[in-house]
Amino acid sequence: MLASACSNTATGQKERVIALTTTNDSVSYGIGTDIGRNIHTQMKQSGLDSLNYDALFAGMRDAIDSSERIPEDRVKEMVQTYMMGAQQKMMAKKQAEGEANKAEGDKFLAENGKKKGVVTTASGLQYEVITMGKGPKPAEQDTVRLNYEGKLLNGFVFDSSYKNGSPVDYPVAKFVPGWVEALQLMPTGSKFKLYVPSELAYGARGAGEDIPPNSTLVFELELIDILHNGKP
Repeated sequence: MLASACSNTATGQKERVIALTTTNDSVSYGIGTDIGRNIHTQMKQSGLDSLNYDALFAGMRDAIDSSERIPEDRVKEMVQTYMMGAQQKMMAKKQAEGEANKAEGDKFLAENGKKKGVVTTASGLQYEVITMGKGPKPAEQDTVRLNYEGKLLNGFVFDSSYKNGSPVDYPVAKFVPGWVEALQLMPTGSKFKLYVPSELAYGARGAGEDIPPNSTLVFELELIDILHNGKP
């Protein structure tokens, strides 16, 4: 993944294939992969999208040989200053993206709420009944078994129990607020389509790489059963 993230800076650099023949070869390679993973994590956290491989490897060799060309205190100051600037740029970009997503979500929900069969609750949650079950409705303190599929407004599927191959068992209270509300409206056996405003989902923080900040989310939610001591 580090190579992928840094590929734009490696143009013209011929890749060498290193033979891992001895134990020392393999251990050396393993240390390199560990360092690489740490660097990749730092790059993602700081918004840094490129590195100069030659300078990176030269710095690593010089540090190992105790022959650094830049004093350690100067390196720390330089890297810290650069990282702070990169993080500020990343935060500004994320904020702008969040504002755009919020505007897109609000516009979508305003139009979607006018459609036949779409119910809008006092909280702003919207849902459609695909199948109305006949069983009991769960309470917030219950644990439920369900299937689901979650999408962004552009249709990207960020998670799906159907694709994962099995339903999930989870306490109602630990879901995002939009799900907590919706599940208590669903008799067991129901399947609803939910349109969840960002403030009832993951809000300004988003979730991981797949759910950007202030995303309005679309779910298909199928309530299979209410569990008692882990059993239907």
